[in-house]
Amino acid sequence: MTAFSLEPEQLAWCAELRTLAAQRLRPLADKGEPGQVNRALVAELGSLGLLERLFTSGALDLCLMRESLAYACTEAETALALQGLGAHPVHAHGTREQRARWLPRVTDGTAIAAFALSEPGAGSDAAALELRAEPESPRREGSSAAPPLAAAPDGPARWRLSGEKCWISNAPEADFYTVFARTGPGAGARGVTAFLVPADRPGLTGRGLDMLSPHPIGALDFDAVPVTADDVLGEADRGFRVAMGTLNLFRPSVGAFAVGMAQAALDATLAHTAGRDAFGGKLKDLQAVSHQVAEMALRTEAARLMVHAAASAYDEDSPEVPRRSAMAKLLATETAQYVVDTAVQLHGASALQRGHLLEHLYREVRAPRIYEGASEVQRGIIAKELYTRQEAR
Repeated sequence: MTAFSLEPEQLAWCAELRTLAAQRLRPLADKGEPGQVNRALVAELGSLGLLERLFTSGALDLCLMRESLAYACTEAETALALQGLGAHPVHAHGTREQRARWLPRVTDGTAIAAFALSEPGAGSDAAALELRAEPESPRREGSSAAPPLAAAPDGPARWRLSGEKCWISNAPEADFYTVFARTGPGAGARGVTAFLVPADRPGLTGRGLDMLSPHPIGALDFDAVPVTADDVLGEADRGFRVAMGTLNLFRPSVGAFAVGMAQAALDATLAHTAGRDAFGGKLKDLQAVSHQVAEMALRTEAARLMVHAAASAYDEDSPEVPRRSAMAKLLATETAQYVVDTAVQLHGASALQRGHLLEHLYREVRAPRIYEGASEVQRGIIAKELYTRQEAR
């Protein structure tokens, strides 16, 4: 279990990724438009072989990739992560045909994937989905109305998706969406099905949202969008498991993204406070400053260790994955917010200038505390897991 130290080969790979991000990915990111998919950047991630590693590596490698890329180019990190989040359900639960059609294009960067779970009334409460998947069967010749589903056992099951998804990364520019919709009458997590929905399906439209975070995010409208059994990921009415399985993998790596940003802010602060003249010496000579820097370093390293522990637990198929994943995301994202905010304070007004590294990180660091389960949701997961374990004793 690689929880407390990395092998020399892993450390070398992380250094190589930071160099690639700075030299090859950062220039492409700078040419992109905020709030829009940067297809040139995604294609470069594919040519470097990083997108393929999303599906051939374990959770720890995913975390190392995300932290290393985030340190030098948050846009590249986010582009990689969104490809993984949107396509992982296809990789893990898709049919042979679904995988053959989409995964090669995802890994070479020519198809953009998206994970469509959140809704206007079901963000953190993901089990409260309202997007409806209404059943239908093909019309029979001479019939004026579609017969009940049970009356057409010789044809594939069919549904029409009606409703809205909101705050979907890569929407509305993605080429396909992993969509979670309610197919059964059961309350909560029961009766949810995951569908692979190509963007060109009739009735599917979208619009971009102007958000604080600079990465592409939008809303999707479903107006009786047709889907069939061939579009189902996993099993009908078992889609919530698909969603939670994906999130259990990606939550620790959201923490890794946060750690990468925290480390970048910490290193910038070390350089600034060591070189800035203040009160007859250097800024670092002030105890109030040096103690804050020490606290930043302490929290960043603690978060990194928890991320590695959670990723290792996932790779070992530990029953503690939900709790550890929630802990890693919670600690790392809250830590990154603290570290970046403190870094801005120690830099002063210069950090608030448009284009400054910390100005960029200050806008980037806020969203991870909300998406893929807000911090409050993670605390709820942790408490539930703790009490479940206590009751089992």
